[in-house]
Amino acid sequence: MADEALSAGAVARRLGVAVTTLRTWHQRYGLGPSQHIPGHHRRYTPADLARLEIMRRLTAEGITPAEAARWAKQSPGVGPAAGVRLRAGAGRDGGGQAIPVGRAGPVARGLARAAMRLDSAAISETIANAVARDGVVATWDGLLRPVLAGIGERHAATAGLIEVEHLMSRCVSEAFATVARPGPAAGPARILLACADEEQHTLPLEALAASLAEANVAYRMLGARVPLAALIEAVNRTGPAAVVLWSHTRATADPGQLSALLGMVRRPLLVLAAGPGWQADTLPAGVVRPVDLTEAVSLALAVRDSLDQSGGA
Repeated sequence: MADEALSAGAVARRLGVAVTTLRTWHQRYGLGPSQHIPGHHRRYTPADLARLEIMRRLTAEGITPAEAARWAKQSPGVGPAAGVRLRAGAGRDGGGQAIPVGRAGPVARGLARAAMRLDSAAISETIANAVARDGVVATWDGLLRPVLAGIGERHAATAGLIEVEHLMSRCVSEAFATVARPGPAAGPARILLACADEEQHTLPLEALAASLAEANVAYRMLGARVPLAALIEAVNRTGPAAVVLWSHTRATADPGQLSALLGMVRRPLLVLAAGPGWQADTLPAGVVRPVDLTEAVSLALAVRDSLDQSGGA
């Protein structure tokens, strides 16, 4: 029904955004419902919906909300596809130094442009919308990894973009930190997450933590640069069922750290060597190397489910 007026909830479902986002766009940028029937809530007309679709597409592409709203309001009769064409001349990509994202799609390209502009608000909103819509794993694999890899590729070629990488990393960390953590009903934290000694690259481990939280799995995160002695002490004190040790580079992937975990009296049921630093032919027997975030989450869930079935403490 082309002329049907819609509630805020119906519009939010159609656009794939939160009702609170619609409220913000209404209050800050004047993109609200225009149909008013006395005694009823205002409703969104098809023209309102078309403008909001332009707003959604442009912000997903990395255009700032204020700029996207200006285009949306200036184009009252323009459909979504034309709105994106208008955007093509409006966006700024940081002086032409585009971040390559491969085949990751328009949302990733928009996020990359926002990163080049150092537009933290657009970066954060894009990530938050993706997590709410697709979940942590899909957001990490389909959106964040391509953009972060593109920034790394550009840095390797130019020795620049350090400020872009730092801002992007901070926005990703903040977004993952907002994922609701498991409550008491989830049980004790039996998964221990840590970076290998001298490893400072924590974002993939933060993605795993957020994925576990999303699945209501309790965990402990030790973070970057965990010396072996500290890791052993943490395992002795908490008795985790699984330990995930992350290494991003070969320089930090010392198999001796894994062997020490396997040799403990309170040996974890599962030791995961996560990250590209670990080489399969150097891993001690009994260590599992997950190929990606999905597999790491699945293994952690399997340990949790096994303990639940056995009644383990």
